[in-house]
Amino acid sequence: TPPPLLTYRREGGPEGAWSVRVVPNRYPALRIEGDLDKRGEGLYDKMRGIGAHEVVIETPEHALDPPGFPTGQMAAVLTAYRERMLDLLRDGRFRYVMAFKNHGAPAGATLGHSHSQIIALPVVPVRMNAELEGSERYYGYRGRCIYCDILTQEVGDGKRVVVQNTHFVAVAPFASRFPFEISIMPRAHEAFFWAIRPDQLASLAEILQDVLRRFKIALKDPPYNYIIHTAPPGYPTPERYNWQMEVIPKLTEVAGFEWGSGFFINPMSPEEAAQRLRDLERGMDVPAGM
Repeated sequence: TPPPLLTYRREGGPEGAWSVRVVPNRYPALRIEGDLDKRGEGLYDKMRGIGAHEVVIETPEHALDPPGFPTGQMAAVLTAYRERMLDLLRDGRFRYVMAFKNHGAPAGATLGHSHSQIIALPVVPVRMNAELEGSERYYGYRGRCIYCDILTQEVGDGKRVVVQNTHFVAVAPFASRFPFEISIMPRAHEAFFWAIRPDQLASLAEILQDVLRRFKIALKDPPYNYIIHTAPPGYPTPERYNWQMEVIPKLTEVAGFEWGSGFFINPMSPEEAAQRLRDLERGMDVPAGM
């Protein structure tokens, strides 16, 4: 691997032992060298693929994945996301930083060793812009954050809640696009993921591992993706948006109808998915090789 950008040393281990490392991607989607070179070509706009693409090596143990991580390991991975986001956002060319994980080849993973990725972008992604615009419209109509209202309703209703702890709630979203799709939402309003406190990081690690253990047991270790959605740096109205984490097992295919219409066919209601995951024993141990 290339020289690390960030290394967390393993406490009590031999000299040089590490627990989490972040390295540049050897085959980056975007490259950090150069300038954006924005220009027009008739009615089209063009720019160079400038950004950063990093790999988070989540554990030195090849056989481990997040459901089986020891206490503190997942929190260290999430802390690495936060630290690298803050560092990358010091570069004025970058407008957004995304942290995500692909687990399993059908979900886009190209390596078997447990890892995730961080990509810094020179633009705010289209989907993120759509979320922000929707949040702005809702706030203009109701005078409240839509995500806070969703969380209040879901916790009060309970039928789509999978698991909750001190700082976070995992729900199967209303009108989910995919079977067993999960949103992990913070109880406290905060637009920027990188503002998360250490106690919240530990709580997020706990609930994320809990959700992934339930996937592993109920769905027989499915491929999945998770993505952190956060407001971009300098977002002027942070009271109108709340960051969250999206976790999606890859159980169905997106085909012509979905691509052509923007509608998704989900064969399982979120209420049924939440009930099936909720019925599993909390904290059940999952062997690493299961």
